[in-house]
Amino acid sequence: MKAEGRVFKYGDNVDTDVIIPARYLNSSDPKELAAHCMEDIDKEFVNKVQEGDIIVADKNFGCGSSREHAPIAIKAAGVSCVIAETFARIFFRNSINIGLPILECPEAAKAIRDGDVVEVDFDSGVITDKTTGESFQGQAFPPFMQEIIKAEGLINYINGRK
Repeated sequence: MKAEGRVFKYGDNVDTDVIIPARYLNSSDPKELAAHCMEDIDKEFVNKVQEGDIIVADKNFGCGSSREHAPIAIKAAGVSCVIAETFARIFFRNSINIGLPILECPEAAKAIRDGDVVEVDFDSGVITDKTTGESFQGQAFPPFMQEIIKAEGLINYINGRK
């Protein structure tokens, strides 16, 4: 499994309140959530993001509340992967549960710049910045996590195994 897209770069401590502001939590519709994704940190994100694009951030991405709305908004906006130095643990689990691939790789998070084109190989964990030619070794997804992501989330994965 691979992803490739243009990078949107953010810093440390991007919390769930800026990923999807609380004022929009009255909706659970992924398209509605996507329409407001990242708007409190990057007003142009929803106008510029394209299917397959990638978010790269520094430390503690997804901190704050444990709402599943945050990874749902990111995935529904078309983001194919999030790479960060570190993730908040609940955000990490929620992302896998809804089928949003995320990778921790401090070296990649520090080196990759906004607007770079990046390819991620989920089988090997290799992250390639196609703009600079640099490659980084991230943590590969174990096979069961790849199956959850391919199924578009834990519920679909479980239902498909019945």
